[in-house]
Amino acid sequence: MKENKDGGKTPFNKQLTIRGMIIGAIGAAVLTMSSMYVALKLGALPWPTIFVALASMYFLKLLKNTNLNEINVTHTAMSAGAMTSGGIAFTLPAIYMLNPDAEVSFGKLFAVVIGGVVLGLIFTALIRKYFVETKELPYPMGQAAAETVLAGDEGGKKSATLFASMGAAGIFTVLRDVFTLFPAAIFNPTMMARGSLGGIWLSPMLISIGYIIGPLFIGMWFLGAIIGDFGILIGGVDLGLWSAETAALIKSSLGIGLMVGTGVGIILKGILPKAKEIFGPMFKKENISDGMISLRWAPIVMVVLAFVFTVITKMGVIASVITILGVWLTTAMSAQIVGQSGINPMEVFGIIVLLAAKAVGNIGETEAIFVAAIVAIAAGLAGDVMNDFKAGAILKSDPKAQWYAECVGGIVGAFVSVFLFYTFLKAYGPSAFGNQEGFIAPQAAMVAAMVGGIPHLNAFIIGLVLGIVLYFINFPVMTLGLGVYLPFYLSATAFIGGALKFIIEKTKSEWDNGGQGLIIASGILGGEAVIGVIIALVQAFKGIAGGM
Repeated sequence: MKENKDGGKTPFNKQLTIRGMIIGAIGAAVLTMSSMYVALKLGALPWPTIFVALASMYFLKLLKNTNLNEINVTHTAMSAGAMTSGGIAFTLPAIYMLNPDAEVSFGKLFAVVIGGVVLGLIFTALIRKYFVETKELPYPMGQAAAETVLAGDEGGKKSATLFASMGAAGIFTVLRDVFTLFPAAIFNPTMMARGSLGGIWLSPMLISIGYIIGPLFIGMWFLGAIIGDFGILIGGVDLGLWSAETAALIKSSLGIGLMVGTGVGIILKGILPKAKEIFGPMFKKENISDGMISLRWAPIVMVVLAFVFTVITKMGVIASVITILGVWLTTAMSAQIVGQSGINPMEVFGIIVLLAAKAVGNIGETEAIFVAAIVAIAAGLAGDVMNDFKAGAILKSDPKAQWYAECVGGIVGAFVSVFLFYTFLKAYGPSAFGNQEGFIAPQAAMVAAMVGGIPHLNAFIIGLVLGIVLYFINFPVMTLGLGVYLPFYLSATAFIGGALKFIIEKTKSEWDNGGQGLIIASGILGGEAVIGVIIALVQAFKGIAGGM
């Protein structure tokens, strides 16, 4: 991966600019609206990273006298709102699925959302260096964004290769999703009859993610899929160990347990030993945290948020404290899993902390879902912006400038997403959520189901213990758990990309040595991502303007 040729010497005031933040704020508002509508309507949330990189580059070059760092900082602001709306759409509709007569004020909704955003901002600042610089996780979307910006700036053969592959993937996506000339996925009827979503997703983007991540992590991901589907859903039932219904509960609980165990392992092995280095600035007079931002105010803000969650949202003291501690855990988990796989199961992180809050205290259904929403928003924001920080590390952007931009985009996203969600609620009524004819919101349906407890406690505990142990011996268990949890067709598609990377590495192809494979993968990834966001924008504006 090539780096920014200016060596990171661009002055701070040329990276974080007023015009860049205006463009970033407008882009964040637009993406927040589109992401909210599509996440509720389709249960999908396309990564905005490549789209915002290209949009920022286009508008800033139109205004003249820009630089790679200004582009990167601007697209950091622009992308922050999308995951804020995703955290809402994947959790809060569960309130009305469980109780259509629930009364939740605008003030409570806003307290939940802005609380999640602020916590996400704090913990993003704390964990950036560890995951981006110390662990040097790949962050495939961040790498692709940096490659896109560099190629667009330099032009030449590599630029032509990247944009040609981007165009090809974009055309493929239009033919698939707009003209529906072929299905989005091909499923195996035999596996589906056994309870497994076995098949292939016709997604160039996911194949590219597999290529960028590489064979090791993808191999573990696919191993998890084999364990989950062929081992539990099919093999366990055939051997008479459990029923088909129980198998599905074991699969999801084991996968969640493995991911939770990894999160605990990250805290015990990767965060606590570095606690003084990472969290010390919050309590020191010196105002340098991670070399980028003062966080001496963070403990005070956390106390204020605990008060807000306790008094305004009625979550109670214990649940409020657990929520804040849970965000600490899950933002680290999000940073890890996004860095390795490019996937951010934010609703799963929300469920994890929701279950913890229910286990130690008496908390109502609505308040439990508030816990999940705060965590999902914070973890979603952290995971997304880590991609931007990865791009910033490659482009030599100032992380302090990026963090301020994240604040702008996150806060804009909070206001826009709450207003839009409340508008949908008042316009279409609570019965629209979970309705096939309205907003199906499948992730929120899972949150609603989990309010009743872990589906299979024994499988969860086994996964939890295994996750901790395997993480301590440096086994890539997070992606293993992800494979167990996710539908098989997603894992199989990503495996194709990892297998291609393995073959190219073993044959010592010029594609690998010359970086052509990475450029093509980045272009393909960007092509589908950009078209996905454009389609989302069109669907959102059609839905908002013309009703559902």
